Amino acid sequence: MSLICHKCSKPLSDTYKIMVSRSDTCPHCRADIRSCKMCQFYDPKSYNECRESNADRITDKEKANFCDYFKLGSGAADAEKQRLDALAKAAALFKK
Repeated sequence: MSLICHKCSKPLSDTYKIMVSRSDTCPHCRADIRSCKMCQFYDPKSYNECRESNADRITDKEKANFCDYFKLGSGAADAEKQRLDALAKAAALFKK
């Protein structure tokens, strides 16, 4: 799994795969790494934008938090894949 920052889409060090502390930030843009948008459960289409039904509601998805269910995901890679899928569907819809 390649780690990519959710904000700047630049690659992150593999050391974050071992452990992520609440104060860790992206070395390129200083975005918080232990945030909802970097979690594997983050899903903008789900209730509270989280697929983990027992997680507490967190309003700012880009800020570091203390969620007990946090598991580091691939960040922007997932978001980019979803964006490209949506663009492909839109292009197919309006294709002549």
